Amino acid sequence: MGKPTGFLDYERLGNTEIEPLERIKNFDEFHVPMSEEERRVQAARCMDCGVPFCQSGMMIGGMASGCPLNNMCPEWNDLLYNGSYEQALGRLLKTNNFPEFTSRVCPAPCEAACTCGLNDSPVTVKENENAIIEYGYEHGLMEPNPPKVRTGKKVAVIGSGPAGLAAADQLNKRGHSVTVYEREDFPGGLLMYGIPNMKLDKSVIERKIKVMEAEGVVFKTKVNVGVDVKAEQLKKEYDRVILTCGASNPRDIKAPGRDAKGIYFAVDYLKRVTKHLRNPEYTDYIDTKGKNVLVIGGGDTGNDCVGSAIRQGAKSVVQLEMMPQPPEKRSEENPWPEWPKVLKTDYGQQEAIAVFGSDPRIYETTVKEFVKDGKGQLKQVKAVKLDWTKDEQTGRMSMEERAGSEYTLEADYVFIAAGFLGSEEYVTKDFGVSLNERTNVQTKPGRYDTSEKNVFTAGDMHRGQSLVVWAIREGREAARAVDEDLMGYTNLN
Repeated sequence: MGKPTGFLDYERLGNTEIEPLERIKNFDEFHVPMSEEERRVQAARCMDCGVPFCQSGMMIGGMASGCPLNNMCPEWNDLLYNGSYEQALGRLLKTNNFPEFTSRVCPAPCEAACTCGLNDSPVTVKENENAIIEYGYEHGLMEPNPPKVRTGKKVAVIGSGPAGLAAADQLNKRGHSVTVYEREDFPGGLLMYGIPNMKLDKSVIERKIKVMEAEGVVFKTKVNVGVDVKAEQLKKEYDRVILTCGASNPRDIKAPGRDAKGIYFAVDYLKRVTKHLRNPEYTDYIDTKGKNVLVIGGGDTGNDCVGSAIRQGAKSVVQLEMMPQPPEKRSEENPWPEWPKVLKTDYGQQEAIAVFGSDPRIYETTVKEFVKDGKGQLKQVKAVKLDWTKDEQTGRMSMEERAGSEYTLEADYVFIAAGFLGSEEYVTKDFGVSLNERTNVQTKPGRYDTSEKNVFTAGDMHRGQSLVVWAIREGREAARAVDEDLMGYTNLN
C-alpha cells in the first residue's frame, strides 16, 4: 500500500470528457487522459483493503460484485502510484488478456464493489487500468512474444469475440497452434461491430490482432462455419474445437406492423454504421440524418444507438424502457457491495440532453403497434404505459398495460435493443451439441466440454448474454480445460 492515507487525502477525479456538443461532430473516442502525476494520485486512493471486493467476482443478488477476471486491482494500483508501470502491467496481464478493451467498455463492477465507495467515491480502477495498458503500448512493452516451443496440437476457435480471442491467446501462449474462424471481414465479434467507435476505436482492436498474429494465431475471416466450412471437416482437421459464437439471436418485439420498413435490430444498425466508417465505399448502412429515431431498450446497446443516431444528425431520438426509472441512490434493499441498481445517464443520453434539451428515455412504456404509410414505410409508433406490481409472496414483478394511456410517437426508424436470446441454430445443429432451455450450449456446471467429443464452448454462447469481462474469463477457463484435455495437465492460469 503506497499511501495509507491516500483515500483520505485525495478526492476522486476522472479523465475529462470532450463536451457533448463538440464530440458529436465525429465518432472519435472523447475521453482525455490526465497527466501521469495526476493518475498516480488517483491510484494512491486505493487503500489495499484487507478484503478487496474489487477483485472478488462474486455473484450477489444475481449480479457480479467485483471483477469476474479477479483482476488484482490493489496490486497494480499500488505499483502505479509508485511509478512502477512495467511491474503494474505484468500484474494486470496476469489475469486479463485485453485491458485495452475492458478499460474502455466494461461497466466496472470493480468500482461498484470498491470499499472506498461504501462511504465515499470509489477508486478510478477502470481509468487506472487504461493508463497502465496504454503505457505498455507507448513504451514497447506489448511487442509480440511468440511461444518458443510448439506442442504439435491444433485447436480451432469458432468466433472471434472476447471469449474466442481470450481462448486463442491463452492456448497459443501454451504452444498449441490456434486458428480462429470469423464470419465477418475482421476479428473482434461485437467488439468490432457491436460497440461504436466513440466507445472503442477500432484501431485498438486492430493493434491487438496484429500482436496476436505476430505471436502465431491464425485468423480466417469471411468464413461462416456451419455454411462455408462444416463441423465434420473441422473435427477431422483439429484436435479440439471451441465454440465461441456468442448469443447472437436478438430478442424481437412482437407487435402489429412489425414488417414495416425502417425497423432494425440494434446490432445490425451499429454494425453497418461501423462498416461505413471503416470503409466509406460501403454504402449499405443506415443513415438517420434528419429522421425521427426510436430506440427500444434502455441498456448499453440502446445507449450506443442513441449516441450513433445523434452523430448522424437525427431530427429526434427517443428511447423506450419497459422498467421503472431506477433510483438516484442505492435503496436499502440494494446494499454495497451489490451491483448498484441506480440511475445511470450514459454518454448517449448526455448528448441527447445537450442536443434536444431533455433525457431521451421514457420509462414504463412499450410498443403497442408500428404504424406504416401506404408504401409500407414506418411513420409512427403507438406506445402504451405500463404498471408494475410486486407479488408479496414470490417477490416477482408483473406488468400490465395502463388503460387509456396509449399515445403516438413519430418514428422513421426503430432500433430494437431488447437483448439476446441465445446461440444461433445453424451452428449448434451442425456440431450436434446439446442445448439448455435458453438455447445456450449445455455443459455440466463449471465445465466447458460439450455433449460432443472434443468440442468445447465458452462466452455468451455458453452462459448467455453477459459482460465482456465474463466472456474473457470464460475464454480463459475454456482454454485451461482444452489444454488439460490435450496434455493431461495445464499450467495456464
